[in-house]
Amino acid sequence: MSKVISENLLAGIVFGDIENNEYIYLPGGEVGSDNPICVLERNGSSEDIALEEASEMVLYLALKPAKHPILGKRSY
Repeated sequence: MSKVISENLLAGIVFGDIENNEYIYLPGGEVGSDNPICVLERNGSSEDIALEEASEMVLYLALKPAKHPILGKRSY
């Protein structure tokens, strides 16, 4: 797990790949929770994943900070 990516997710940064329509972000309702759950969006469908898994997926999918089509650059 990347500590830097986890901290960026906790700060509301949206990671994504605009061309492949893939995004990972932490919803505002999860801020401050004991076990934050992130959202992985792919081609219009979404899936809940743990923060640790989300940071690993950001690296695996080579996602960069991106502008979400609805949320913008920050998820909250």
